Amino acid sequence: MIYPIVIYGSPVLRKETVEIDSSYPGISKLIDDMFETMYNADGVGLAAPQIGLSIRLFVVDADCLSEDYPNCKGFKKAFINPQIIEESEELESYNEGCLSLPGINEAVKRPVKIRIKYLNEKFEPCEDVYEHFQARVVQHEYDHLEGHVFTDHISPIRRQMNKSKLSNLIKGKVRCHYRVKQ
Repeated sequence: MIYPIVIYGSPVLRKETVEIDSSYPGISKLIDDMFETMYNADGVGLAAPQIGLSIRLFVVDADCLSEDYPNCKGFKKAFINPQIIEESEELESYNEGCLSLPGINEAVKRPVKIRIKYLNEKFEPCEDVYEHFQARVVQHEYDHLEGHVFTDHISPIRRQMNKSKLSNLIKGKVRCHYRVKQ
């Protein structure tokens, strides 16, 4: 099932998410549906709040970027109840966009390296270290679970420059090739 993507301005994108366990109804199908929804929208990551669910779950598949970012080869995972437990002091800037903020792209500084604990699709505990683009994708999706979007990380002047675009999203004036909802 392909879900509509929740657009900027919807309260669910700012809501605190809750942890889930293996008894969460239809979790395997939900994860499959999230991947399908992400692929349909040409994304490399999708967090549960972006489909209207305030739970600590996101999926990533950055394999399509492996030609430019070799460490993304085969990088497809579901992250359940993730917690970033360590971040490098070194930052790097990269232009980001988001399925929930179509038409907006801005340079965002993020830690180059992170360590994250999470449960995989089988609810097995995992701990991984990611660097560069892998780390960026994970941090971007993790932000959604914390009630943040990438524009929260840009300078006030850049946010001001995007004010009309953000306002249009809030008003439902959206142009993209995938289904959306407010």
